[in-house]
Amino acid sequence: MSGLFNYLHDVFVVKFNAWVVLGFVAQGFFTMRFLVQWIASERARASVIPVAFWFFSIGGGVLLLIYALYRRDPVFIAGQALGLLVYTRNLYFIILRGRQASKG
Repeated sequence: MSGLFNYLHDVFVVKFNAWVVLGFVAQGFFTMRFLVQWIASERARASVIPVAFWFFSIGGGVLLLIYALYRRDPVFIAGQALGLLVYTRNLYFIILRGRQASKG
């Protein structure tokens, strides 16, 4: 457990500087497009983007998260991890809607 704590301390505390702040701000702007889409999907209770978008997003997000963990980049790690939650939630809506439609 101390290894995990040391890793997280190194990534999120030791490496924290003005460039990391800039990176978080930049990631925030990038993430806003997904947040806006996510809110629209939550309100509609359905995804408004093709299913393939979410599969590619999850595949790319997982690979980028692995890369970010390797690079020990806190901005990249936080951004990709949050994105994966959004992608998964939208696929949940697609699956739920498909089940509801098949029950007629």
